[in-house]
Amino acid sequence: MKAIICTKYGPPEVLQLKEVAKPVPRDHEILVKVSATTVTAGDIRLRSATVPLSFWLPAHLIFGLSKPRKAILGMVAAGEVEAVGKEVTRFQRGDQVFAYDIVKFRTYAEYTCLPENSAIALKPSTITYEEAAAIPFGGITALHFLKQGKIEAGQHVLIYGASGSVGTWAVQLARHFGARVTGVCSTSNVALVKALGADQVIDYTREDWTRSGETYDLLFDAVGKTSFPDCLKVLKQEGVYLQSVAAPALSLRMLWAGMTSSKTLIGGEATPTTENLILLKELVEAGKIKPVIDRRYPLEQIVEAHRYVDQGHKKGDVVIMVQQHDQTK
Repeated sequence: MKAIICTKYGPPEVLQLKEVAKPVPRDHEILVKVSATTVTAGDIRLRSATVPLSFWLPAHLIFGLSKPRKAILGMVAAGEVEAVGKEVTRFQRGDQVFAYDIVKFRTYAEYTCLPENSAIALKPSTITYEEAAAIPFGGITALHFLKQGKIEAGQHVLIYGASGSVGTWAVQLARHFGARVTGVCSTSNVALVKALGADQVIDYTREDWTRSGETYDLLFDAVGKTSFPDCLKVLKQEGVYLQSVAAPALSLRMLWAGMTSSKTLIGGEATPTTENLILLKELVEAGKIKPVIDRRYPLEQIVEAHRYVDQGHKKGDVVIMVQQHDQTK
């Protein structure tokens, strides 16, 4: 089968298209014929090894010193179940699924094996495989943190990085939960964020969002680019700060700030769960939220896709088309 191999840490050019052996599912695994995947922030970090200095050593010990231990990257998949292990009970051959796995990776390939107990669900029936692939990373991350922050109807919520993969889902989900949403993004993305349901959109290139005079019940930095002290200033006394890209050094600052104030500060990694994936599936099928796709690339152009994402200006998700077939099923 065709797969993208990461030969070492570095720029997009370290990704190479190779022929490798087709995997065989173990007893508790399913074999998925991958139709689409995405270029996530996690894929970028794994390929380039660009992690905060405070996380450099533990990251390399976990993922590999000079190159990724797992040569095939990719955390998200949408496709069809081709075979199941003998102990699998949740899925059967022919099921159309989408998944998010942060342990095994290996979705930059025509086929991948995933543990049945990882975050896998039947894909929304109303959308294509490509659209389904654009759900798990941003959708689960946004849903995880908003749940952690105990979002409630009537709250005033600010989403920084509102046009990115996590941010586009955070805006829609916050609105779904009944919050009043302010999105922060650049000029070219203002219309998109408004269309996703934000009540107010601040263009950070023209306005300092920290000096608007507004305070927020919940502030979600979806891209890890805000100033932590500035965020604390605009949080209400009992406000909640959510940070989806919290390196160890920032986590320590958050821990201290949480001990010395009445604010709640939450960071770390989002844990993918089937429960959250199913909730996103149901909301998409009901037309309450929708995936946002910036660009699509065939598997053979994954280097170009990574170059584009490296620029840091994508809107929603960048999808990789692995198999070419009828995408309406």
